[in-house]
Amino acid sequence: MREMIVQDHASVLFPTSFGYFDPHILKVAKEFPKVQFVHCGGLYTPGKHPANVGSYFGYIDEAEYVCGIVAGEMSKSKKLGFIAAKPIPQVLRNINSYTLGARSVTPGVTVQVIFTGDWSLPVKEAEAANSLIDQGVDVLTCHVDSPKVIVTTAEKRGVMATGYHADQSPLAPKGYLTGAEWNWSSVYAQYAQWIREGKTLSSGSIPHLIRGGLKEGFCKVSPYGAMVSEKAKADADAAKAKFMDGTMVIYKGEIKDNTGKVVIPAGSELKQQDITLEQMGWMVEGVIGKTGG
Repeated sequence: MREMIVQDHASVLFPTSFGYFDPHILKVAKEFPKVQFVHCGGLYTPGKHPANVGSYFGYIDEAEYVCGIVAGEMSKSKKLGFIAAKPIPQVLRNINSYTLGARSVTPGVTVQVIFTGDWSLPVKEAEAANSLIDQGVDVLTCHVDSPKVIVTTAEKRGVMATGYHADQSPLAPKGYLTGAEWNWSSVYAQYAQWIREGKTLSSGSIPHLIRGGLKEGFCKVSPYGAMVSEKAKADADAAKAKFMDGTMVIYKGEIKDNTGKVVIPAGSELKQQDITLEQMGWMVEGVIGKTGG
């Protein structure tokens, strides 16, 4: 960051990697108060964080919920597999939303989770995929940096998959069902427009915290694969329509975690922007696995 500022004279930086917001971005932002720092995934706190720092992220768990519906409908074994990097809130939220989507159409379905421990470990990802398939899982999905290994392993083993980040259907023409995709072009285009207009974080003319889901165009759902049933499409489309008109609430009571503890009481609900979801540290009922790995 310092090299970009001092040598390249950058006035706006987008340092995106998870885990570097606090303390690294915050430290450098204080050193360069005239430079704007915008981080993917961090939580901006007024009065606590520098005024020249902002954060953006998307509710891609909305797309994961839709993918879970398709996976739940299409699974014959009623066993889904989720390969994840680390048990941080954003990942847990994807796992939980995927599970809740699946269980909304198939109440008895389970989601077995394996945490690899890091964002890009192709060998461990392949081992995890094969292990889950050997245990009877017939739909795989993931939250790792590159879904390629997991999607291609599923295709080779003759099981189905839902993707992440981008459309992986060319990698699995037989078994790809759909996927949760980021649509970062909409987010960065908005920042670019604000910057062109001379707006800044420090002045408050650029929001310090930006979040959005399917309705706001921060994410989208991949096209359905050829094998997806008409019923699965209809149920998934119905959920998408509710997200688009703002009536869908994923987290509404009663919801228990996978230890049996009530985490959302009956009659209550958590909207997407609720800080409780941003700090999620539990996995819902139906998920097999531990948050510690």
